[in-house]
Amino acid sequence: MKRPYSVKLDINNGSVNMTHGSGGRAMAQLIDEIFVHHFDNELLRQYNDQASFTVPDGRMVISTDAHVIAPLFFPGGDIGSLSVHGTINDVCMSGALPLYLTAAFILEEGLPLAELERIVASMAAASRQAGVPVVTGDTKVVEKGKGDGVFITTTGIGMVPAGVNISGDQARPGDAIILSGSIGDHGMAVLSSRENLSFATTLQSDSAALHTLVASMLEVTPSIHCLRDPTRGGLATTLNELTLQSGVGMLLDEKAIPVKPEVMGACELLGLDPLYVANEGKLICICAATDADALLAAMRKHPLGRDAAIIGHVIADDHHLVQMQTAFGGRRIVDWLAGEQLPRIC
Repeated sequence: MKRPYSVKLDINNGSVNMTHGSGGRAMAQLIDEIFVHHFDNELLRQYNDQASFTVPDGRMVISTDAHVIAPLFFPGGDIGSLSVHGTINDVCMSGALPLYLTAAFILEEGLPLAELERIVASMAAASRQAGVPVVTGDTKVVEKGKGDGVFITTTGIGMVPAGVNISGDQARPGDAIILSGSIGDHGMAVLSSRENLSFATTLQSDSAALHTLVASMLEVTPSIHCLRDPTRGGLATTLNELTLQSGVGMLLDEKAIPVKPEVMGACELLGLDPLYVANEGKLICICAATDADALLAAMRKHPLGRDAAIIGHVIADDHHLVQMQTAFGGRRIVDWLAGEQLPRIC
């Protein structure tokens, strides 16, 4: 049901203007020639204000995420692919199979149409690769100076398989803590791009959809206690959140936590702690100690978990502290950040 237009959008030279958010012909053309063109699927092609679909029996999971990252494009990704990966990951940290996505765009007047198409194309490619289509959405335009290019809000829904009960309040003393790979990649890639910093090696974001890794883990151990992706605030903040939810403490082994040399070097140069730097393609798994070796082996067979490591264990602690056995043999508390190390990171 694509509407005919006498002149196609000049994507190479044009930019977003207020008529693209007016609800008229210009807005319909923007939606047709950029959003529907790239996201095209049977449900979206119905041109309704909602998507109607059938879901299997079971528990449904829903999650909404807003993306305001600066810059819009960074090594290893952009705001488009990030908005898909971030929401899929929030859904699958419950053990759910992600099914569908919705997307809302806040566009700033003056945004080049070529940049918008690049973002939407990247988002569509990430969606297709993950097998999770964008089935409905919305677009608004704000005056120049009020939107910083583009903001994207995505919502995802999924279904939890029978027998899976993963939650942040399920960690128990004695449980193992597994990390799926190296930390800090995303945050440092974004920061280096934002500040035009040059390093000996290129820092790349780890942005990725983790649902296939989670599925392979559940095949081995359906009784995983907790899953969480350590995004804003990094590994340290995420573990502190989990200790409060579960009413436990945690003891980490600093030498076991994987950090790439280039990320560690950049953090040392800038005075940052990689424990607090954002990730977009890593997960934390907390499971019974008896299941840890089998889970670790399964994770290492998956491309997104090849560097997985057991980094510590859950302990009984009425103060709910995260502690770390340092490389020098002492212990220190890994506390919450007082503020945010790296704003506008996702």
